[in-house]
Amino acid sequence: MKDTGGPQAPVIAAAGLNLTFQTADGPVHALRDVNLTVGKGEFVSFIGPSGCGKTTFLRCIAALETPTSGSLTVNGMSADAARRARAYGYVFQAAGLYPWRTIAGNVRLPLEIMGFSKADMEARVERVLELVELSGFGRKFPWQLSGGMQQRASIARALAFDADILLMDEPFGALDEIVRDRLNEELLKLWNRTEKTICFVTHSIPEAVYLSTKIVVMSPRPGRITDVIDSPLPRERPLDIRDSQAFIDIAHRVREGLRAGHHEE
Repeated sequence: MKDTGGPQAPVIAAAGLNLTFQTADGPVHALRDVNLTVGKGEFVSFIGPSGCGKTTFLRCIAALETPTSGSLTVNGMSADAARRARAYGYVFQAAGLYPWRTIAGNVRLPLEIMGFSKADMEARVERVLELVELSGFGRKFPWQLSGGMQQRASIARALAFDADILLMDEPFGALDEIVRDRLNEELLKLWNRTEKTICFVTHSIPEAVYLSTKIVVMSPRPGRITDVIDSPLPRERPLDIRDSQAFIDIAHRVREGLRAGHHEE
């Protein structure tokens, strides 16, 4: 990251965060005592078994869920205020593109809602399609693109209004391994070019280790953080870094953290 000449306030800060859902079968403790800070420009992956609260925590950051207790700030404000300030883009598990809109039309949608001028919209759409290597595909419809290309269009839509934070909920989980590897490489390049702060949910240990500057390991419900691993890997990461001893050591620590979380149930 660029030297900014001193410590910065965290982009995301959670302290003693708890979230309990009230259901017909009784309370469900989705998050318990979550404490975490995410710095500007970090790439933070959340990994854990299904139902451990990874997506729930992401939804709390996006003000799509409201914590029961504790504190959570995004860009120094409440999550709800950050949502209203359009502080983040959100990429879901499914691309969620409207089939009747072209790719450019899908990317343009949030800009239309926000009231950008036509000239500004066209410039932004062109820029983000180039960022995700989809230049020339703006007039295509979603059904004319592969699954990987559709997901790149979804990322472009989340980048269109240039929010500082990108929240990504298992965006590559449904793709085959070859496509996933390519998109992992492209996402790292995108992160390097844009210097966004990225929070990324995954079930894949290799994906978490390959992408992240910080890996947050979570336990089964009630979702708790069992380990936070600051990656020693360099910022530039070819795919074959996965064969390095440093990569293998981090993956082993993640696996041990997941195992330890299960044993604490």
